[in-house]
Order: sequence, then structure tokens, then C-alpha cells
Amino acid sequence: MNSKLEAFSLRSEKIGALHLERLAVVYVRQSTLQQMLEHQESTRLQYGLVDRAQAMGWSRERVLVIDEDLGKSGATAVGRTGFQRLVAEVSLNHVGLILGFEMSRLARCSKDWHQLLEVCALFRTLIGDLDGIYDPSQYNDRLLLGLKGTMSEAELHVLKTRLLEGKLNKARRGELSFDPPIGYLRRPSGEVVFDPDEQAQDTVRLIFRKFEEIGTLNGVLRYLVQAGIQIGVRIREGPYRGDLDWRKPNRMTLQNLLKNPAYAGAYAYGRRQQDPRKQKPGRPTTGRVVSAPEDWHALVMNQFPAYISWEQYQQNLARLQANRARAETIGAARHGTALLSGLLVCHFCNCRMTVHYSGEGRTHEYLCTRHLSNYGGERCQHIPGMTLDNAVTCQVLQALQPVNLELSVQASRQVEQERTQLNKLWQQKLERAATEAERAGRHYRLVEPENRLVARQLAKEWEKKLAAHQQIQEDYQRFCAQQPLHLSENEYRAIEKLAQDIPALWNAVTTTNIQRKELLRQLIRRVIVHAQGQSEQVKLLIEWTGGTQTEHSAVRPVASFEQLSYYPQLCQRIQSLVEQEFDATSIARQLNQEGFCPPRLQAGFTRHGVLDLMRRLGLHQRRPKGYNKEPLADGEWWIPNLARQIGIPDTTLYGWLRQGWLKGRKQEKPPYRWIVYADEAEIERLKQGRQFPLSNRIRQQWLGEQSPLAPDHSSEQPQKSSF
Repeated sequence: MNSKLEAFSLRSEKIGALHLERLAVVYVRQSTLQQMLEHQESTRLQYGLVDRAQAMGWSRERVLVIDEDLGKSGATAVGRTGFQRLVAEVSLNHVGLILGFEMSRLARCSKDWHQLLEVCALFRTLIGDLDGIYDPSQYNDRLLLGLKGTMSEAELHVLKTRLLEGKLNKARRGELSFDPPIGYLRRPSGEVVFDPDEQAQDTVRLIFRKFEEIGTLNGVLRYLVQAGIQIGVRIREGPYRGDLDWRKPNRMTLQNLLKNPAYAGAYAYGRRQQDPRKQKPGRPTTGRVVSAPEDWHALVMNQFPAYISWEQYQQNLARLQANRARAETIGAARHGTALLSGLLVCHFCNCRMTVHYSGEGRTHEYLCTRHLSNYGGERCQHIPGMTLDNAVTCQVLQALQPVNLELSVQASRQVEQERTQLNKLWQQKLERAATEAERAGRHYRLVEPENRLVARQLAKEWEKKLAAHQQIQEDYQRFCAQQPLHLSENEYRAIEKLAQDIPALWNAVTTTNIQRKELLRQLIRRVIVHAQGQSEQVKLLIEWTGGTQTEHSAVRPVASFEQLSYYPQLCQRIQSLVEQEFDATSIARQLNQEGFCPPRLQAGFTRHGVLDLMRRLGLHQRRPKGYNKEPLADGEWWIPNLARQIGIPDTTLYGWLRQGWLKGRKQEKPPYRWIVYADEAEIERLKQGRQFPLSNRIRQQWLGEQSPLAPDHSSEQPQKSSF
């Protein structure tokens, strides 16, 4: 090295007065902090270039040392403030010579290197290293500098390739060490084993078991928080490295735990790889993205003791993926009233149907608007939610009937197992607190009595541990009072009763919509919905989890009688009953018994509904024998006949008669029906009145002052007839 320094030309014919008038810059850089600590001789040699600049003719005051980039890589100019300052000084025509120990100190990237050469050639700045002085404006020197820059970049590539290939080769054998995840510990020999702390192991197993049962990450998190369970984490750095720290569970910790293949016994390397497009400036460790398993650098099975099987790990990943709220996934069960959200598939476009809530979430309907939103077409179908929910729920409850006894036994066993597991964790927590309190007391008793400064501090620690132990004991007593280890006879009978009456359990107030949805998803893979045109008929194809398919039908409400698929049969049946001299009440009762339903699926046909449908069909009910049919004078009308003539409901005419806007009289004999007067001009005026709002003032202006009702019946209020 000294021979190279001696060979450094003290004076060069390329150095002129123009260069000596400007600054001489000495650029100092080391790639890493480790090199600064362990390779200090290289740093001293770079600072020694100041003396060489003075020997070339520059005074000490005219030599600028730029060393802001110590500990930074030269692979890029991003984050290298020293290199950026150097380029800025050259661009301001302040620099006559740049001195560096070698070209790799300035840059290991061709882009940054050639940018510096362009600026130096433009402002006639010289570049010097241990081999000589170069003028970037001259072709031969420029060619030589370009070659040195290329070799510097290639050297970095070769070094990285060697290191990376060695690292990958070690990873492919599963020998590249890393900090083991929660629930594991690495021995001094390098072997990864279960965490020797029994409570830490049981907590990890409980998390996997509860995720298999609950199925959602948030559900597991809520369970752990409500049960007061903490996760044991080994501290990875600092003076307490290796100690077990008990921390509150959080979403990110649980997500990393469920997605880590190490818990299935597999060694994986390269799960998160670096993407230069997402790397942040000045932060080379950023820009990592999750890679698919087929793109991992290494995957070695059966390298660690496993908490779960590889199949269970794959199922957990699939469940987490399905819980995402995407169009192609079923999504996680939520609190909404739509029980079939994520399960329904449109028959026409084979897309998942969405849910639309209305009335502040009280009602919902299932829609398929994929063609409408994506292609501007028509909406495939929309069906009221309760129609499909009730139909599918009925089939599920029927499928569960044969397993009532098995469900009761399994539910009782599961409740006791869960209480046993929680009780074990509480016992372990108590044992840990007692051990820490005993250790603190032993430390206090071993201290010399004269050393009161230490004794007072140890006494405080002992009191703190005793208070923590007492608090855990009180919490454990409350837990035992709320959840005894074994079920009582009353609890056994209650579970058996609920299991035998599954519909009552399903409709119980304590059963949440999330629990109902989870049960449906355990039994049903998907339901294909096919609405039959505009009619009330809906065809359902249920694909059960075991692979069986069953076809069912449901009835949805429609807007009018004409949309009913059995509308012709309904009309014929009503006409037949009218011909048999059935009254409206009897017709409604007969239709309900025969299974006919109105369009909106109310409780059934009523007398008024039958009368309305008869008026639409132009059917008139025969009068009973002895009915007093008073002859009418010219211009007199029965109210139902006049209402059909004008095209308005009967109740509207009764209202006008009550307000005094119509002339009328009441029969003197039973059934005391109202007779109104309306000639042709009056009929035309009444028809026009349909277009006006139902405002008294406006109708009075339109109708004018009408004569009051008949004097002898002015105190009576008109009532609808019995027909």
C-alpha cells in the first residue's frame, strides 16, 4: 500500500493554474459501520490524501474533506449526502480536483459514476486516485475512468452474488439461523425446540385450537382478551435477551403466528422478498412484499417440532384468505341480519350476490348487479332476504334433526374441555407468580441487614411480587365462581334440552347472527339462486359441504296479482266460489285453506282483499235472499257502482260524502245503505276531482259549496255497506 502512495504523482502536467485556484476535495467513505470499527487503517489512509493534495500545490485551507458518507454503501446515491454535496460543489465550479483512495470509494453504480464524469468534464474538474490523475474531458482518460467504474460495479455484484449464494445454499439445507418465533427456543447448539416454559406452549396451542373453532382472527383476539390470556414472547435484544416477557395479544402477532410455516415444522426462507419499486429512498431494508409459496427460496419440511400439521396450516391460510371481504371470497361472518351473505350465487352470471340493507338495517335483500355495474346491463335478480333466509334455514334445521343426542354430548364435552384448558392456564399463572414472589423473598433474606439501601429496594420488589400474586389469586377465584371446572346437573339438562330442540336454540335471543352464519357455513358450501322471471317462484340449489346437492323452492313477495304464477287458477277458483254463492269472507277462508297466497305474502286473504280482486275481475256477489233493493231515481247511484264508474275506491266516495261534497241520502229500511246523486255533469266533475290533492280548501274551490246532507239524516255519519 505504501508503494502505491509513493507512486502517487505529486505534480502532474494536467494540473494547471485553473485547477489550483479552486478547491481540492478529498472524498472519504466506508461501506459499513463494521468496516469503520474493524478496518480503521483504510479510513486513516483516505484521510491521509489531504497531505497528498498539499504536496500537489493546494494549501491546507483550500482542501475540503467530505466524510458524511462513512458507513454508507456506494451502491446508490440515494441517502448519500456527501456524494450529493460533492456533485453540487463541482456543478458550482468550485472544485479543481477530486481525490479518492480508489474509484469504488466514489460510486459503485454506473449511473452515479457517469453522472459525476459528465459534470467533471463540463467544468474541467480532475479526478485522482492512487494510480494517477485523470481528466474526464479527454477521451483516453474518460475511457479509462468508465472502465474503472464498470469494474467497481461488477466487483460489488460479484461480492453480493458470492454472499447471497452462500446464504441461499445454507438456507436450502435449513441451516441458516434466525430468531425462532413465539413458542420456540434455539439452543446454544443451534437446534430449535419447543419453548421449555409449559405455559408458553399451552398458549400457542390454545390459539391454534380457538382459530379452528372460531374461524376468524378478530374472534380469537376477542376470546383471548376476554379470558385475560397473555402471550409469552422471548426478548430478542438488549440486556434481557432470552427472558420470557408476557404481553397482551394483538392482531399482528396472531396473524404472524397463524401464517408462519414454522409451527407446522417447516423451515421457510424468502417468504418476504424485496421489490425495488416499493423501496423507500434512503431505507434499503424497505420494499419487502409477501411472495407466493412457489417463489420462496427454500422450504424444508420436518425441520422443527410442530404445533400443528401441514394440512392444518394450509387450512388456516385458506380460511384467512376466505375471510377477506372480496368479491371472489365468502368473507367473514358479520353482525348483519343477512344470514346467507357470501353463500348465494346467481344462476345467470355465476357471481356472488351482494346484500343491500334498508330501514336502518331492519330489512335486507339479496342482489346481483354485476352486469349492471360492470357492463351497464340489466340487474340479474333481486330477492327479499327473509324469503331465502327462512327457506335455507328450514332445510338446515331439518338436516340437524338426526344428530340431536350427539350434539348434546359433544357440546357438554367441549364446554368442560374449554374450562379445563382455561383452568390449567390459570394454575400456571398462579405457579409463576408464586415462584417470582418466593424468589424475591429469598433475595431479601440473603441481603446483609446493615446494607439498608439494598434491603429497602429488595423489600419493595418483594411486596410488589406478593401483591401481584394476591391479585392473580383473587382473579382466579372469580373465574372459578363464574365458570366451575365441571358442569352442574342443571347445566347438563339445559344443554341436552337445547340440543334436542334445535329450532328453539336457533331462535334463542342469546344466539347471535354470527353464530347462525358460522353454523350455515359449516354445513353449506354455496346456494345457487334462480328467480323464475317476475313470478313469486324461486328455485334453490343447495350444495352441501359433503358434496351433496339438493333442490328446493321458495316463494317471494311480488307487486301485483298478475305476477303470481297461479294467477289464472286463482281467478278461476274465485269465479267458481262466487257462482256457488259464497260471500267474501267465506271465499277468503276457502282460498287460505287451499294454499293460495296474496302477492305480498301477508297472513292470507282477507274479506277486503277478496272484494278488491272481485272488482278487478268484474265479479258481483249475489245478494242474499230478502235483501232490500230500493229502486233508484234518475241520477241516483249506489256508492260501489258510482265508484266503479269513476274509477276510484269506495272509501274515497264515503269520505267525500262525509265532508259534504256529495249529495246523498240514507235508506229508511235495512240495510240502511247510502244513495248519492250524480248526473252526467256531476260524474265528469268527480272524475276531474281525482287529479286534485286531498286538500279541503282546494276541493271546496273545485266542488263549490255543496248542499248539506239530507236534513233528516244530517247527524248521521255515512258507513260502508256490508258488501
